[in-house]
Amino acid sequence: MLLSRLIQNGSDQLWSDIAILVRVEPVQIEARAKQPDLQRDAPAPAAQLRVREIGEADLPAIAALLSRGFAFRSIDYWLRGLKRHERSSRPADYPTFGYCLDHGGVPVGVILLLFSEVQSGAETTIRCNVSSWYVEAPFRAFAPLLVRIATKDRRVTYFNITPAPHTWSTNEAQGFSVYCKGQIYGALALSRPVRRARVEVFSEAATEGLSDYETDLLRRHAAFGCLSLVVRDGANARPFVFQKHRVKDVFPVYRLIYCRDIGDLKRFAGNVGRFLARRGGLLVRFDANAPVSGIVGWYSEKRGRKYVKGPRPPLLGDLAFTEAALFDS
Repeated sequence: MLLSRLIQNGSDQLWSDIAILVRVEPVQIEARAKQPDLQRDAPAPAAQLRVREIGEADLPAIAALLSRGFAFRSIDYWLRGLKRHERSSRPADYPTFGYCLDHGGVPVGVILLLFSEVQSGAETTIRCNVSSWYVEAPFRAFAPLLVRIATKDRRVTYFNITPAPHTWSTNEAQGFSVYCKGQIYGALALSRPVRRARVEVFSEAATEGLSDYETDLLRRHAAFGCLSLVVRDGANARPFVFQKHRVKDVFPVYRLIYCRDIGDLKRFAGNVGRFLARRGGLLVRFDANAPVSGIVGWYSEKRGRKYVKGPRPPLLGDLAFTEAALFDS
């Protein structure tokens, strides 16, 4: 019904209503708490403190710690995502889960590090999604030490996709810079479709036109619970990954997790948007640095900012193997 109203009149008031709705979506509220500000609590004694890698045996304690820091997430939520990451292929010689601040054998702080090996053309890059940083109040004076140790490898591209607005200045002080300024909620189905292009759900039996890396990426994200698609236009194939969620647990939206090039989303917006609309998603959320001509939607820089530190910033539209796919699918 909402899509038909948009098609009939393109009402400015309707887009205003949508903007109000998405402005307070739970995903954004969660981001506000993702990295709590350092509080001025009296520091705990440092004698028994050390920073160490998180091991598999630590996962129950780490999940419990994170659930205390982010009360809107259950222990099962954290364990499910961490186990998914553990089962995924990862670059060798890097921490599996990240680091913890250990006080007498008990984790009192955590910074999750999700390492992955990604390809762009013939180039392979090691990158790390810096995720879910939390330190218990008596130990927060030592939180900067945890971050410095966690992000010290100059060969790695570190990026943060959920910085709360009140932590933006902290990220910048730690050497991170903005690579994505905002996001768009777009009604892709209103765009003109490309004639003869078709959208398919990814299948192992139809991988023509995809690289081995893209085939593996689509397969693995489908296993995470994402929707892996291929758009075919003649002999060309273009991969896409989307994740469905609900704004305020009501309004269905698809989030773009991966595409080869953000220009592919603009070109095939009508085809992809109509395919997703038939699956109950009227809007698509994707990263952007400005409004995109030809796509009807709402662009905002109040949410969606992303930071990077390292040699190869991610392309817009590439959140593959991040917390967005591992934890939220």
